[in-house]
Amino acid sequence: MTDENQRAVQEAIQGELRLLDPEVRACPDRVLTLLDPEFTEIGASGRRWNAESILTVTSSGSISRQCPVKVSEMSGTVLAPGIVHLTYLADNQGRRAWRSSLWRLTDRGWRMYFHQGTLTH
Repeated sequence: MTDENQRAVQEAIQGELRLLDPEVRACPDRVLTLLDPEFTEIGASGRRWNAESILTVTSSGSISRQCPVKVSEMSGTVLAPGIVHLTYLADNQGRRAWRSSLWRLTDRGWRMYFHQGTLTH
């Protein structure tokens, strides 16, 4: 992997980890700086989300500040210039899901364009 690709993957990973931080999730403005204006998600529940609907959940206080999401097996690949695909296993208080997200470089930095979760045992 080239240095440029390594930097791109690291930027996407840092953004992903910030989005998983309960303190960031509690602040809609901070979340919006990390989401692409065209953001969509297919959650582990099967529900489809956009930036506006995801902010309703993240800023509602329903996300526990005591138990942050545990992340393992995070890896990333540059699919094309300015596009990074991340995958990882997330454990949220015993609810485990494989997560996949696409990050794209915009004039405002790296932002999550798409996210999907699939429950696992």
